[in-house]
Amino acid sequence: MSVAPQHVAVLMGGWSAEREVSLVSGAAVVEALRRRNIRVTPIDVGHNVANILAGLKPDIAFNALHGRFGEDGCIQGVLEVLGIPYTHSGVLASSIAMDKPTAKILFERVGIRCTQGSVFHRDQVLAGHVMPTPYVVKPINEGSSVGVKVVFDGSNRAPFDSEAWHYGDHVLVERYVPGRELTAAIMGDRTLGVTEIRSHHRFFDYEAKYTKGEAEHFCPAPIPADKYQQAMDMALKAHQAIGCRGVSRSDMRYDDTPDGTGEIYLMEINTQPGFTPVSLVPELAAHAGIDFESLCLWLLEDASCRR
Repeated sequence: MSVAPQHVAVLMGGWSAEREVSLVSGAAVVEALRRRNIRVTPIDVGHNVANILAGLKPDIAFNALHGRFGEDGCIQGVLEVLGIPYTHSGVLASSIAMDKPTAKILFERVGIRCTQGSVFHRDQVLAGHVMPTPYVVKPINEGSSVGVKVVFDGSNRAPFDSEAWHYGDHVLVERYVPGRELTAAIMGDRTLGVTEIRSHHRFFDYEAKYTKGEAEHFCPAPIPADKYQQAMDMALKAHQAIGCRGVSRSDMRYDDTPDGTGEIYLMEINTQPGFTPVSLVPELAAHAGIDFESLCLWLLEDASCRR
């Protein structure tokens, strides 16, 4: 839309494993939009969100939800039914991106190099190694590294406690790619840049992502120019392959180890990247000359429905 909306509902919170992160993202968006004198109603999303939105009748919904329901096409479907334009990707792209095995199939079909992996029943994973170590065990449809475990060489322990595993009967197991952690952000049809992440943990887990000082971000990533361009191209191709809109963030590994492949591998794409003070997309946008308020306003301009 060409003019500022009169009323924006910022959807945050919800009931996924990423609720707390979403509340922080949403609060940052609310503050940014209010600084631009936009009328904002923050909504801590519950199961009655459709009734609340139907009564509120906002011009646009800014989707600051993360994880299940907010990122997997469900809330997008609710907004489509209500006819409320919303930010970020639509129903199909959101659902594909959240289902990691499905997204991987589509990425490989368009020539994107992905980490090798397969889906196993969790009992198989608990019974013993399903592939040579090191490997990564992750939920099929969670984000923010929720539930992700890396099984390193020499490990004789189960990757997770069966009683504490709340992410479904099937898990995705992927080959662990050594080297550097990279991420690239897309805004519309533009790649904002590439960041290298150096975690103070053994890998870039949930705590490292959202605790200040637990990881260092190097933006732009200090990698060879050809690899930097390759990472940007890969992120844009992934964004387009599943029909994303708005902003997305693609996470990659660059195996530059002495005996490694020298290749970049796509791990996954995030259609609802974080907007917290330590999040990567706002940082990459700032690197590209776009401040946080302008990024939020652009997402409102890009909001749509029936897509």
